[in-house]
Amino acid sequence: MWHSFCDVSCMDIQKLNRRHFVETDLYYRVSLGLSSRLLKYENGIFHLEVTLGRKWDKNYNATAAEIAYCWKTGHPELDHAIGCKVFIIDMKAGEIKSTLMQAGIAPGYDAYKGILFRKNYLN
Repeated sequence: MWHSFCDVSCMDIQKLNRRHFVETDLYYRVSLGLSSRLLKYENGIFHLEVTLGRKWDKNYNATAAEIAYCWKTGHPELDHAIGCKVFIIDMKAGEIKSTLMQAGIAPGYDAYKGILFRKNYLN
């Protein structure tokens, strides 16, 4: 069982992000105003950065759950993940954020959320 919790050092994060962008993120970005990208995967936990635009109307908890499950079910490389950390940038929280992001400057996160995929992991 330990092997499923080990680091996946051979995972190509950039390749996964490109595939996610083409297959899923483009729809979310254009239609719903949300984008996401995989930051890293270690110890059975993957880390996502999620940017919320003006069209997105769900709260942070619902957003974290939806996008975490979207990534887990959409990418076989994440099958063994036990959880996800979601770092949220809310573009509605301030006008200067979009200017900073366009300039390539990270504006900081508005929320941090965690998702466990199976409830019995903590028992």
